Amino acid sequence: MSSLQQDELIKMWESEQENLKQQVQECDTEEWQRASGFTGLQRVGGVDLSFIKGDDVKACAQLVVLSYPQLELLYADSQMVTLSAPYIAGFLAFRETPHLLDALRRLERDRPSLMPQVVFVDGNGLFHYREFGLACHLGVLADLPCVGVAKNLLHVQGVVRSAEHLSQISTLQKAGDTFPLMAASGRVLGKALRSSDKSTKPVYVSVGHRISLDTAARLTSACSRYRVPEPIRPTCSPGSTCAHTSHLRAPEGRCSCSVTKEGPAKPALMSAGRPPPVLPLAASQSAASQSAASQSAASQSAASQSAASQSAASQSAASQSAAALRYHSQRELSAGEPHVGPGMQL
Repeated sequence: MSSLQQDELIKMWESEQENLKQQVQECDTEEWQRASGFTGLQRVGGVDLSFIKGDDVKACAQLVVLSYPQLELLYADSQMVTLSAPYIAGFLAFRETPHLLDALRRLERDRPSLMPQVVFVDGNGLFHYREFGLACHLGVLADLPCVGVAKNLLHVQGVVRSAEHLSQISTLQKAGDTFPLMAASGRVLGKALRSSDKSTKPVYVSVGHRISLDTAARLTSACSRYRVPEPIRPTCSPGSTCAHTSHLRAPEGRCSCSVTKEGPAKPALMSAGRPPPVLPLAASQSAASQSAASQSAASQSAASQSAASQSAASQSAASQSAAALRYHSQRELSAGEPHVGPGMQL
């Protein structure tokens, strides 16, 4: 893309962001948001995209829905997608939103009773260069309450990781403690939140749509067993490098689509302490070797049949190895191992 084309695209996207921004509601619109203990809230969702390392067009779009307050898995959707929009800083939503919106629409079509009442987005909402991040974009288009939760501080509108900011972090003594993220204009764009007693590092919460900042921060803390709220917490099974949210796990501990931080998931089951299944390839090759040795001994005692025996042995060994390889491939395919490219990361 030429610089002229990029400039034109940025202008178009800025105009679209500005139009959509007018629809953002920074207030509580649902009864459960105003109720003590969020009474009436039953389903919380989470969305994220995991990108492939070294490939800027392939990603895995993910959606989970958990029960509240139990935070148990009700629904999971994980799809490999191709991103068509280019990456331009400040316009990430134009790359990701279409695929996350598709996941929500699939759920609404197939399992409408499981539609989330609020969606956590791994990214920012109003805490954004133009006060319209991914959580706002998705929230407005999906017309759902959305909360943006970022793990890293975006340096925007005068908010930076300064000595003063680090000093404020030290004042967060317990889960639920917050301090405002105030822009140079004096407008509060979000909150730094200590979401769990198990971590002193804050997350950065901002309004996406149809929820107030105070409610968004309280809900984030209520959905957090650890630092990152459960619907978007990036961990799979103990010791694995899976980049998915914690609830995107297929049966037997196998990662849903093998997107990992360090590379494709290996055929071995990810569950701790469970060895990988023994495939018959090595045994078949060993049997072929034994067969060849036996035939070689026979040829020494029957020189007149040596050439024919060795030829038959070679054909037999090749046939057995080919059969073993076919069996090996079928086992991998039946286990649900997708054919993925290079290493993948968030």
